[in-house]
Amino acid sequence: MQRILTAELDLDLGSSVDLIFQVTAAQGVPLVSEQLTFTQGERVYTPTEIVDQSGSRLHRLTGEAGRLEVRYQATVDGQTSTTRTSDLEAITYLRPSRYCQSDEVFQQARRQFKGLQGHDLIAAVSDFVATSTTYTPGLSHGTDSAVTTLMTGQGVCRDYAHVVIALLRAMDTPARYAACFAPGLQPMDFHAVAEAYLDGAWYVIDGTRLANRRSLVRIATGRDAADCAFLSYHGGYVGLERMRVDAAVIPDAALDIDGQPETLWPDDADPADPALDDFTTLVQLA
Repeated sequence: MQRILTAELDLDLGSSVDLIFQVTAAQGVPLVSEQLTFTQGERVYTPTEIVDQSGSRLHRLTGEAGRLEVRYQATVDGQTSTTRTSDLEAITYLRPSRYCQSDEVFQQARRQFKGLQGHDLIAAVSDFVATSTTYTPGLSHGTDSAVTTLMTGQGVCRDYAHVVIALLRAMDTPARYAACFAPGLQPMDFHAVAEAYLDGAWYVIDGTRLANRRSLVRIATGRDAADCAFLSYHGGYVGLERMRVDAAVIPDAALDIDGQPETLWPDDADPADPALDDFTTLVQLA
C-alpha cells in the first residue's frame, strides 16, 4: 500500500531563532522518495538531522528574521519493520508524564477496568475514551492534560491519546504517544494516537476513530505530546502563518477486462476509510 505525504508550513520569524521540526516520516518507514526543504527567499537552509531512541527524526536549524517556508513530500510503500522494545523503554512508558498523569487517574482506572488485562483491557479503554469524549476542534488548549480531558469530556486527537495512555499506564500496561500522517482524516491535520504494549508488540489505539489505523504513517514517538511537537523553538518569536497537511493512499493498479489499467482498492475497499476499521482488533502502526 503506497501513501503520499505532504506538509507545508509558512512561518514568520521575528529574529534569529533555534527551530526544531518533527514533520517527516520516522526512521524505518519504507520510503520510495522524500524531499524536505527550508527556504527563505533565495536562501536554502540545510538542517541537522537528529534521530532519537524511538526513531523520530528531528530537523534543527537556526532561522533568521523573515518568512520561512517548510515543504515536505514523501511516498511510502509497505509496512515498517518492527523493532524490539527494551526493558528500559517499557519501564519509561509505565511512568506518569507531563500530559499523562497516570498516578492521578489511578483510582478511576482501577475501579472502571478492574479485572481486565491484555486485549480485553485495551479494547475497554479504547471504547471508553471513544464514547466518553467529544471531538471539539478549537476548544482544547496546548496545556490540557489527560486529567483535564477526563473532566471536560472534550478535546482533539492529542487529548484522546493522552487519556488512553494515562488509563493504560494506571493499569500497569506500557503506553506511548505517536504523531502520524493519517490518510482519510477529516479534518486533515497531523494526527495523534496512542500505542499499547502487549506480548512484545505495540498496538495502535485511536480514540477519535477518525482514521483507519492500517493506513497511518509514523512521524514521532514519545511519552506524550511534549515529545512529539511538529515544531518547537527557542530564543525568538515564531508565528505560524499557514499550515497544510495531506496524506492519501494510492490505489493498487490492475487491468480491466479490456487490458487497460484501472485502480482497485484491496478487497474493493478504501484502506483509508475509518468506517472500515474494526477498532476491536489489534493493529500495529505502519
